[in-house]
Amino acid sequence: MQMSFTKMHGLGNDFVVIDGVSRPLSLTPRQIRRIADRRFGIGCDQVLLVERPTENGADFRYRIFNADGDEVEQCGNGARCLVRFLRDKGLTDKMKVTVETLSGMIHPRVETDGQVTVDMGVPRFEPAEVPFEAAARENVYDLEVAGETVQVSVLSMGNPHAVQIVPDVDLAPVSIQGPLIERHPRFPRRVNAGFMQIVDRAHIRLRVYERGAGETLACGSGACAAVVAGRQRGMLDESVEVALPGGKLRVSWAGEGRSVWLTGPAATVFEGVIDLDNL
Repeated sequence: MQMSFTKMHGLGNDFVVIDGVSRPLSLTPRQIRRIADRRFGIGCDQVLLVERPTENGADFRYRIFNADGDEVEQCGNGARCLVRFLRDKGLTDKMKVTVETLSGMIHPRVETDGQVTVDMGVPRFEPAEVPFEAAARENVYDLEVAGETVQVSVLSMGNPHAVQIVPDVDLAPVSIQGPLIERHPRFPRRVNAGFMQIVDRAHIRLRVYERGAGETLACGSGACAAVVAGRQRGMLDESVEVALPGGKLRVSWAGEGRSVWLTGPAATVFEGVIDLDNL
């Protein structure tokens, strides 16, 4: 079967975006892994499938599959690419859409300057909601990683995050600790591991080892989680510029019980057709 796709990225965090509204389809985990493969497929961090909504009040349903084939709950960079895709393909003429995800409704909107802003929802901190194995909620937890104790802030942005502060993000042990934290037994659904350097109260640098994808050039939900973690520890202001390897995002959070707002670019790289039967 021939499948049309669009290759997109948000600061280098790249996606294969598929229109499942005009032509419904289902993909197996094996097909997703082959699509995401950078040598034998198209290549991407995540595959994004847009479908008709199943809940009242939603314009579309948005499904996110990591490169390992697992379906996940949230992706901030993907959400920005999604609304750009919907408008470019004529699936909507709205500047702001309501989109159904596994973690709830999101509301991405296109700004007048072409940037895209996403209401990423209210962060959750209770360990059972992340999920994370802990006796009680804390701002910082000790986590044993390969015989070393690291301190992490743990929260959910619709998907789980563990954020640690490092003195220099360039020297952070992302490739070593990232996969160990991702699959740490205290995270039953695995976790995204963030490594944050605080430059000043309005600027941070960040690298993220993403669950099911490895280190990516940018992670929107990871940027939100890092700012929330820094705010909870009294180290950051309400609006923060987040510098990632792929570029910069803007994250704003007014405090507990309020939504996190994420703003950044979304770009189309190319379009194509792939034969699913040959994957």
